[in-house]
Amino acid sequence: MELEDIVEILKKDPDNAVPELLADVKKQYGEVPYIMNFMKDMPEIFIPKTLYDNSIMREFKNLDPETVELISIGVASALRCEHCLKMHIRIAKRKGIPKESVFSAILIGASLSNAAVLAESTRALASEFEGEDKEKDRCCDPNCEVCNISGAHLE
Repeated sequence: MELEDIVEILKKDPDNAVPELLADVKKQYGEVPYIMNFMKDMPEIFIPKTLYDNSIMREFKNLDPETVELISIGVASALRCEHCLKMHIRIAKRKGIPKESVFSAILIGASLSNAAVLAESTRALASEFEGEDKEKDRCCDPNCEVCNISGAHLE
């Protein structure tokens, strides 16, 4: 969304700006997301949030709309947001994105979510048991590329 367009929307009376933004969202997505319907009666929140979201979700110069939807699906999957996931899957279907591509995005989100859980949890575990098992903190071989990258050098 161009800055001039944002300025024009902000100049409008909220009673006119909100329906216009809702119509634009429906045109872009084929539906109005639940949260937008929930916030439409709070123009002081709805208008800036919608402008912000539109600036991020629909104004990429380097990503096509299908890629943005696949990213949205992967993130919704990772965050375990069922409502967001279902909505973005519907949008992807309307855009003609194949089921296999949608599933790949879900798998990527699931993999990253799993990695995040493991990374955080194993760090928490290690910090609570720090110093109890020094051998596990060492690497397998001083020439091991993985151990050198991770910093787990043999002393």
